[in-house]
Amino acid sequence: MAFWNSLWPGRETQFESGNAATNSIVLTRRHATVSLTKQGALSGNLRVNLSWRMRTSDIGGRSRQSGRLLRPFKLFQPEAVQAHTQGMVNVDLDLGCMYELADGTRGVVQPLGNLLGDLNGPPYIRLSGDDRFGAPSGETLYVNLDQREHIKRLLFFVYIYDQTPAFDRTHAKVTLYPGNGPRIEIELDERAPQARSCAVLTVENVKDELIVRREVKFVYGFQSELDRMYGFGMQWGRGYKSRA
Repeated sequence: MAFWNSLWPGRETQFESGNAATNSIVLTRRHATVSLTKQGALSGNLRVNLSWRMRTSDIGGRSRQSGRLLRPFKLFQPEAVQAHTQGMVNVDLDLGCMYELADGTRGVVQPLGNLLGDLNGPPYIRLSGDDRFGAPSGETLYVNLDQREHIKRLLFFVYIYDQTPAFDRTHAKVTLYPGNGPRIEIELDERAPQARSCAVLTVENVKDELIVRREVKFVYGFQSELDRMYGFGMQWGRGYKSRA
């Protein structure tokens, strides 16, 4: 039965709390939280990475998938890697983080506006750069957990800069790499064709315990709408990027 189950990619798995083979914890609706404190991941830098690629249905269309179902043993043959087409390049996913510090300071770290943050001073969060084309390395935010007592809560979010709704055409994943313990993965796997932003996860300091919670809430607006949902109370204005 295990062999035939592997031939049907749409078949639901019964276990989704983690993957021992890859040393990872997968957060889902059913298993939505994990404690960094209990994982022993309270020092060094927490690396939060966004990676994404186009869904295979956009690359090859339905004909490729149906052809592989007619010849199931083709599933075990690797596909040739195709470069991004012009249509794919137009999809630009960005990673950002709204923060509230223990002293009440609130703000955002994101590519838009070149708000890259600071790792060694407030807000103790730093963005590595802006990936506009879905490169394998993606975009990465670093959080200085050695200064965790200054952090009250963080909201990590993803938005589409060019205002073209395309979450249904991308396969995006946010991965947390603590300084110690397994990595934590969150898939943006829910179809939301018209959404432009997504609240992916929160990190909250609850009685000196850092709790990661999966959110994956899609909205039709941008940062200001996410702000209203989570009550940061910041003022927002329209921003633009320089040409690549």
